[in-house]
Amino acid sequence: MGSLTEATLKALAGARSFERGRGYLDVVSGVEVGDDWVTATVHGTERYAVELTLGGSAGPNGECDCPYGLEGNFCKHLVALGLTVLAQRESLPRQRKAARDRAEDLDAWLSGLSKDQLLVLVREQITEDRQLRRRLELRAASASGDLAGVRARIRELLDIGPFAQYGYVEYADARAYADQAGQAVSAIGVLTGSGRAADAITLAREAVRLLAEAVESVDDSGGWLGQVGADLADTHLQACRAARPDPEELARWLVGHVLGDFDDLTDIDPLDYEDVLGEPGMTVLQRLAVEAWRGNRTGWAEKYLMERLAKAGGDIDAVIAVHAADLADNGHTHLVIAHELDSAGRPDEALRWAERGVAEARDSSAVDSALIDYLCERYARADRLPDAVDLRRDQFRARRTLPAYQQLRAAARAADCWPAEREGALALLRTDAGRRERGWYGGPLLVDALLDDKDVDAAWQAAAENGAHDRQWLTLADLARAVRPADALGVYLRLAEPLTKQTGNAVYQQLVSLLLNIRDCHRSLGTPDEFAEHVTTLRTAQKRKRNLLRLMEEHGL
Repeated sequence: MGSLTEATLKALAGARSFERGRGYLDVVSGVEVGDDWVTATVHGTERYAVELTLGGSAGPNGECDCPYGLEGNFCKHLVALGLTVLAQRESLPRQRKAARDRAEDLDAWLSGLSKDQLLVLVREQITEDRQLRRRLELRAASASGDLAGVRARIRELLDIGPFAQYGYVEYADARAYADQAGQAVSAIGVLTGSGRAADAITLAREAVRLLAEAVESVDDSGGWLGQVGADLADTHLQACRAARPDPEELARWLVGHVLGDFDDLTDIDPLDYEDVLGEPGMTVLQRLAVEAWRGNRTGWAEKYLMERLAKAGGDIDAVIAVHAADLADNGHTHLVIAHELDSAGRPDEALRWAERGVAEARDSSAVDSALIDYLCERYARADRLPDAVDLRRDQFRARRTLPAYQQLRAAARAADCWPAEREGALALLRTDAGRRERGWYGGPLLVDALLDDKDVDAAWQAAAENGAHDRQWLTLADLARAVRPADALGVYLRLAEPLTKQTGNAVYQQLVSLLLNIRDCHRSLGTPDEFAEHVTTLRTAQKRKRNLLRLMEEHGL
């Protein structure tokens, strides 16, 4: 409870929802308090069920079945409940105790009922609660050994029909469907617990297929079906551990599952079954995995399975072979192999693979930048600084960007050869500027590189000769204002002119910022009267823009 505050609620909901939640305090009803949760009904456009969780390491959280809440947001109804809880914080311990007392009284009452009385009560409930009736029907079918009946009911629970409009389950209905699918998984687990693990394996595999088919038609943005799939995978594993099926058959099923179309949801890992498969099953699993990979060396699932088995067996050469069979053109796979070899304590081989990645790349401009970074780091550690410079130079020539220029500069400075490298790099950028090639932010990269070198005079000259983006001119004017006030003034006036024809507070902020810079220039030039006249003319022309005039007044303009 200590972590629940108004500030926490505002952070969870956002300022707008928090303020709107204040207006719903009078329509919170039916508050029930548990040890670390509070539930209530909040009457908005409709009646919404709201639950606020107070415990947990992540702090307060909540769920609401309003449309906004179903999208995973902390809505205004949750805010209203949270504020209600804060208002009643003094009485919460008493309410919790009352809830425990009621639960104990209910348990004592139920314990005192006869079998016939309990049956009457249960029958009343299953008449009113369809979900409870389905769960109990599953239990009954399981207890009677009616496998066909259990299978039929599981199929019903996994059928999207009752939740789908036009054949698709929308987000608002996905959680209800997931809850129902979860009942099917629970029923399969009950079979294992009642000594019928072999049947549980059969039904779990059918459920995997049905759920995988269903998820294609469900908006599972909330991840509820993903959790059901994980639970189903665990249920299948526990059933296999209990029933101990034929290891070779299990190995074939696992490989087929991983390579098939149904693995995305359950994400079954064959290595989790190693204790069930034993040596015979693992042998078959490895043989089938190798056969599948040799038949399709570029298949993602085949590569994943082979890599998992190779890593589990500590066979680094097999892992490398899997990656080497499908090398990316940009050297990324070479980098993956290099990291694997580094982890295996084979750095020399790792370096050779990384160098191959650069040498074998089809397009030097597309080489994975992480691969180049890796090689430069290795060269630096080995005191091969000229090699790092060569690599950064090639990278810059292939992809002339400001980051590539900065990386070349860092490498060349480390190797004590930056002046010569800079001259060559700037020569390339001057050629680009002459062709009017744009840089990383719209203007010639030459200007950005010179600015990054803190060579303002050279950057100004390059901009004057080859043109520049307004962003570049503004940076130049800001940097040169103290020593070149007249030049800076011309830039500021040019940039301010189009803003006078626009509206909006963001525009006014930009214009006022430029006016302050213009004022500084006039002060440096000793022409404050010219600035005063400029401001008077501007105020007259912009007199209808009250927000602009107010902002100018706030800044003494």
